[in-house]
Amino acid sequence: MATNPPKGDGHRNGPVTNRSQTWNPQSERWVKRDTDTGRFMDMKSNPKPFKGVRKEK
Repeated sequence: MATNPPKGDGHRNGPVTNRSQTWNPQSERWVKRDTDTGRFMDMKSNPKPFKGVRKEK
């Protein structure tokens, strides 16, 4: 299986699994959610979305 060299340089290959993000209109920030438990995990400090995390509708 091919990978993007160099290995171990700290970047992610592919999407983040078991995570989703949704927009919070009250705080105007993106919030990350665990798809297994449904619990909120993290909120962005700026209004840009998380990288590599799928968006909920």
